[in-house]
Amino acid sequence: MAHIDTGTGIDIDAVTATPGPDLLTPDNCAVLFVDHQPQMFFGTGSGDRTAIINATVGLAKAAKVFDVPVVLSTVAAESFSGPLLPQLADAFPDRKTVDRTTMNAWEDVAFVEAVKATGRRKLVIAGLWTEVCVVMPALSALAQGYEVYVVTDASGGVSPQAHEHAVQRMIQAGAVPVTWVQVLLEFQRDWARTETYGPTTEVVKEHGGAYGLGIVYAQAVIGEHAAG
Repeated sequence: MAHIDTGTGIDIDAVTATPGPDLLTPDNCAVLFVDHQPQMFFGTGSGDRTAIINATVGLAKAAKVFDVPVVLSTVAAESFSGPLLPQLADAFPDRKTVDRTTMNAWEDVAFVEAVKATGRRKLVIAGLWTEVCVVMPALSALAQGYEVYVVTDASGGVSPQAHEHAVQRMIQAGAVPVTWVQVLLEFQRDWARTETYGPTTEVVKEHGGAYGLGIVYAQAVIGEHAAG
């Protein structure tokens, strides 16, 4: 007979030490970078642009460490917005960037085909601007059955209100807000995973600010295997 906790309605006998299905893993998601370009950064006013660049590159390196499928996209790269953020392009030198004319990436066939080719149902998306080039594909993907996670610190809008209202709109539609460090550590999730322990802590040391300095300090004082 199952042991039911009458206070919570939980079947205690069925509780196991296993991760929930909503968690991001390297095997269940793809990461989409939309319009991290000079002209878009010029108009970004929702937060510190250097911090957004740092978060974007940190997210890119997180995806690279865990071999997560990535889709890179730009809008009007040659006629208006300029090339993909160089640090982002450098992280994926062999990855073709999908350039579009559409503000909504989900209305571009090549972009959608690239997303479909990943075979993933969970989409982690970051981009500029939040209220245009992030919210539109996010809402469109949600409408077609995808699960969407928006990396808010690797995204930016023309004003704090524009960014925040776009994030709230996506949340109301079912998207989940996350940050780049959250994504990285959700991929790692266990410091005993030695094959990615070193690369993960290196990403944190490079892009994790005070957290990264904490790892530098811990490894210097405690030893190289000090946990993150």
